[in-house]
Amino acid sequence: SIWRNKGRNLLIGCIILVLAAATSVTLAIHNTADRLIDSYEDQYEVEATIGFDRESMMGNFDPSQQEESREQMQGTFEEASQLSVEDIDNYGDSSYVKSYYYTMQIGMNSNNVDPATSQRNEQRPDEADGEQRSQPQQTSSDFTIIGYSSYEAMSEFISGQYSITSGEISDDLTADTCIINNELATLNNIEVGDTITLVNPNNSEQTYELEVTGIFEETDNTTTDRMQMFAGSANTIITNTTVIENMVETQDDIMATTNPTFILTSKDVIDDFSEELKDKGLSDYLSVTTNLDQVTSATQTISNVSNFAVTFLVITLIIGSVVLLVINAINIRERKYEIGVLRTIGMKKSKLTLQFMSELMIVAAIALLLGAGIGASVSVPISNQLLQNEISTSQQEQNDIASNFGGRAPGGQKEFSGVRNVEAFDSIDAVVDLQVLLELIGIGLGLTLISGLATMISIQKFSPLTILKERS
Repeated sequence: SIWRNKGRNLLIGCIILVLAAATSVTLAIHNTADRLIDSYEDQYEVEATIGFDRESMMGNFDPSQQEESREQMQGTFEEASQLSVEDIDNYGDSSYVKSYYYTMQIGMNSNNVDPATSQRNEQRPDEADGEQRSQPQQTSSDFTIIGYSSYEAMSEFISGQYSITSGEISDDLTADTCIINNELATLNNIEVGDTITLVNPNNSEQTYELEVTGIFEETDNTTTDRMQMFAGSANTIITNTTVIENMVETQDDIMATTNPTFILTSKDVIDDFSEELKDKGLSDYLSVTTNLDQVTSATQTISNVSNFAVTFLVITLIIGSVVLLVINAINIRERKYEIGVLRTIGMKKSKLTLQFMSELMIVAAIALLLGAGIGASVSVPISNQLLQNEISTSQQEQNDIASNFGGRAPGGQKEFSGVRNVEAFDSIDAVVDLQVLLELIGIGLGLTLISGLATMISIQKFSPLTILKERS
């Protein structure tokens, strides 16, 4: 019967084949979009930082007593902003935190290195009335010393703002080592392997020696004054937090500014994490801020592609169902005489319906398998074409970061927040797996059954005697 009506069945098979191929490609696009979204979510982990809540501070400002309010605000700011390493470890010890890192900053002088500029870094402004503060007061310093607790904290090198030009960043993040700006190195004739001596700006008798293991340049000067002679980081000396902690412990009159970053388990725990920090004693004038807006905006475009693929799939299936329904209705009208004869010789309606549906299902199954194979084969290059730009960007980012850190991947093959790891597909299984094939076959067979409703309804209504009479 299938072969006898081969023209009509071939038409039905072609339609189902095209639908199956289009569905495979659409599912591949949807899966690829989901992979991209996952890569972006891995790229932009939810980072929480602690910042000063200016709105809360200004809410307690009394305009009628400006001088007293200013002094109170200044004292409150100093007290609230002095986060210790113990505080950060306490905040980081949370079920909402996957990992955390921090930077520490102090001001120092040197007796064997001249600053690149005559401007000094003020760690803390002097009191206007000359009164002493309750906290140790800092004098001006020539150099800004920044310590990083981990490679992940070195955002300037990850983003490409800083780049190593000579030497490297030490693998030991506890050693007495540092890297300096190339302008500072040139002015003082400093090379990799030399030793610089840092001096406490409040006590010239207290010194600290660091070995220079690398020299970096500032590649992004967009935020600096173009009329400035040297780069903004010319007087910046980069080391690790262990060095800073040792300086602070041995030199009581040096105060460090600590900036932590917490990697949260998900975006759903932001409010819970904020409440937990308040319970642990975080000042009311400090608040938790995150990069959630950045994460959301990074996936918005590719989410639109995924939604478009789903919409296209639904429209394709609706159009395919209507076309198949019409063809099957025409098929039944043309085979009315055959139905009448079979019913006359005693074939039951259920058996006759099963025969017609079996023919349709056999044709659909063959077409589905062929269409799925074609669609799956085509989906690999289509998906890779969609991914090509992301793959190139991902590889370039990895190479750039390795270059920024001195031509090597810091700490081995380390992944950084903000850096994708997108790979190309090299097989059909990577795009259209068994689950997708089962979904495709299920959709195809369901579509065939829906379109076969015309067959089942018509057979139930046809009267064999009426059909034969009309034929006569």
